Parts: sequence; structure tokens; C-alpha cells
Amino acid sequence: MVLFSIIGDLFRDHELGGFAKAVWLIFLLFLPFITALVYVIVRGKGMSERQLKSIERQQEYETQRIRSIAGSSSSSADEISKAASLYQSGTITAEEYESLKEKALH
Repeated sequence: MVLFSIIGDLFRDHELGGFAKAVWLIFLLFLPFITALVYVIVRGKGMSERQLKSIERQQEYETQRIRSIAGSSSSSADEISKAASLYQSGTITAEEYESLKEKALH
């Protein structure tokens, strides 16, 4: 499990060059236990920081996604409600109301 975490961290780290990533991977292949121990000692702090940033980006993405979904449905409902009040007050006709309702739903 630690090896997979290290490999994931290697590819998540944009500051580490391609050659350095290849060297780490080669050592992980041939001397996995020693290399994993050295990696965690040398790069452990950065590893945890990159993991936290990844989690924060994922949470921010989900928050924005939820807000966009919730916002679009509430704005549609608001538009329909405004159109209904205009129709009830006699400002617009039934055809105009239906047209506005269709636009709000699509």
C-alpha cells in the first residue's frame, strides 16, 4: 500500500522532474523496502502536503459542482414563479407564460 502511495505522490508532484521520477521508480522496483523508507523520510512532509492539496481541490470541485446544480434549479424555479405571477396579474398571456416556462426549464 505504501508503494502505491509513493507512486501516486511521484506523479502528483509537478516540481519533481521526469528523470528524478524515473530514478525513484527504478529504485522502488529493485529495492522497494529501502527506497520506500528513504522516500518517506526524505519527502514525507511534501507527500502529506500534496495529498492535502489534492483533497482540498477535490472538495472545492464538488462544492462548485453542487452550487452550480443547486443554483440552476433555483433560478429556473424563480423564473417560473415570476412568470406565474405575471400571468396571474394579467401582464402576460397564457401563451407567453408557457413560452417563459419552457425557456426556464431548458
